[in-house]
Amino acid sequence: MRNTIEYILLKKERNEKITVLTAYDRVFAPVVDAAGIDIILVGDSMANVVLGMKSTIDISFEEMLNHTRAVANSTQNALVVGDMPFCSYQNDPAVAVGYARQFMEVGCQALKYEWFERVSEVIPAVIAEGFPVMGHIGFTPQSEDKLGSSRVQGKDVEAAERLIEQARLLEEWGCFSIVLECVPWKLARLITNKLTIPTIGIGAGQYCSGQVLVIYDMLGLNKEAQFKFLRLFGNLYNNALEAIKKYKTEVVQGTFPTEQESFKITDPDLERFLLKQEQE
Repeated sequence: MRNTIEYILLKKERNEKITVLTAYDRVFAPVVDAAGIDIILVGDSMANVVLGMKSTIDISFEEMLNHTRAVANSTQNALVVGDMPFCSYQNDPAVAVGYARQFMEVGCQALKYEWFERVSEVIPAVIAEGFPVMGHIGFTPQSEDKLGSSRVQGKDVEAAERLIEQARLLEEWGCFSIVLECVPWKLARLITNKLTIPTIGIGAGQYCSGQVLVIYDMLGLNKEAQFKFLRLFGNLYNNALEAIKKYKTEVVQGTFPTEQESFKITDPDLERFLLKQEQE
């Protein structure tokens, strides 16, 4: 049975940690689902870790929509959140609701929006349509060029006050949860305690209501991921590398495929035909 918004809110109320991971396709999404993760985020981080783009703002609406559909169609339990790409609301906030509707129609249960200058035009309008929204403050990759050189946000009083106010507004507008990215843990704890809705941390310490990581990073598949907040829970890069090397060796040596891994002819007439062809 699919997790609901009410279920996620109840976990905050009961002080139960919320687990979130990204997934982008029907390969990893069912695995994440089977593991019992509460929320799957179809993140625009796909731009970097899957498609090799330099920035998340480069990913298209169609790419995000198709992958969100794939994740929604291949899972049964996790709440699926579609990460709205830059082009779907930051270029023209007036068209955000239309793009949001398309995401909900392909099967996700909620949408995520990063904080930006005109966010007050977008999130209330989307929520008014009945679409659940997860907010995102702190380090916001879609606005990275406006945040300065430091990835960590909220490092002085003015910046901390700004994040606290942003969190308050997101809750006031009706968001059901907020991602806190790269925020000092004491500030993240304060924000979490001030809100009635859950906070989902990434680089924001243990006192958030839950945690999220990029699946390729935490499985050790993305060798470029070198973040302070990242812990490797697997080393699939090395596992895959060894398997591929073994495959190459066995192909070169002629030990793969074997006769048992090949299809046999059962038609006697075809057998005789091929033998005659070989003898000519």
